[in-house]
Formats: sequence, C-alpha cells, structure tokens
Amino acid sequence: MMHAADVREWRDHDVVDAKGKKIGVLEAVYVDTATDEPAMATVRTGLPTRQRLVFVPLDEAVLGPDYLRVPHGKSKVRKAPSIGTDDILPAEQEESVFLYYDMAYRPGVNGERQLARR
Repeated sequence: MMHAADVREWRDHDVVDAKGKKIGVLEAVYVDTATDEPAMATVRTGLPTRQRLVFVPLDEAVLGPDYLRVPHGKSKVRKAPSIGTDDILPAEQEESVFLYYDMAYRPGVNGERQLARR
C-alpha cells in the first residue's frame, strides 16, 4: 500500500500495467478525503504536444524501484476519464472516474469531494 507521506517521491516515475507495459508517467496522487490514504493517480500519457492526464485507482498498486504497477491494463487506463495537463477534475465529474473502474463512489457528509490532490 502506498502511504500519503511517500507519494511525492514517486512523481515522474513510470506507471506500468500488470504485464509491465508502460502506460505513462505518474503526475499526481489523489487521496481519499475520509481516510487521507492514496486512492487515485493521474498518469501523463500521449505525445509530447498532446498530453493529457488519465485517472487510475491505486488499490492493489505495487511500488517498484522506479515504477508504479497498477492492476489495470494499458488500454483500459488510456481510455479512462481524463483532464488536460493544466486542468483540475471538476467535482461533478469525480463520480465518473469511479464508475469507469466499477468502484463505489461515496461523497462526504455535506457532499464534499471524495478525492483531494496531494
């Protein structure tokens, strides 16, 4: 399991799928606001002139010496909901990321976001 204190050191490391295929580069980690534990990451993909950030869950992710391995296939992650490299995920689109990966979405008591970027 990744711990919130460790996530900054993994920025810019490769993200690979279960077969070791490179998906992209780790851009940011989002923590669950209820637990403060890493929950999602954004992965920088695409050509240098057309990059975007795709979301991938961190449950079952494995840290290696210079990579982060996620259990989702490269093609699934690359088709995941995305944002521009300078954008933020609008609160009203947060649920779509969870639904794409068949995960339960639980907004906070007062409707606050479930994810916070770290």
